[in-house]
Amino acid sequence: MGDAEAEADAHASVDEAKRALGERGPVWWSDGAPDFNRHMARTAPYAEWFDNLPNAS
Repeated sequence: MGDAEAEADAHASVDEAKRALGERGPVWWSDGAPDFNRHMARTAPYAEWFDNLPNAS
């Protein structure tokens, strides 16, 4: 197995970089549109589009 401390340090470094890039942390923009990022496509307004995709299940 790997070095658990080194792995934790690597995860922390990635998290820090993603936060600096605005990929994590509080939302810093607002376009007024609802946020469906944490919804399954079939339970969001995109359900019909999703159902028509090849191999949608």
